[in-house]
Amino acid sequence: MSYQDSELPSPKEMTNNQKGAIGWILLYAIGIPVPILLLLFLIRGCT
Repeated sequence: MSYQDSELPSPKEMTNNQKGAIGWILLYAIGIPVPILLLLFLIRGCT
């Protein structure tokens, strides 16, 4: 399988994923406990 054959996410999809990750990191940085973040992650549907 060559690099060109694999399906890569579009730049827009990557940006959306990065924005979501930054949001979770910010919540952790302001002091939200990890178990609460995990609960929220599961409630949101793991998206």
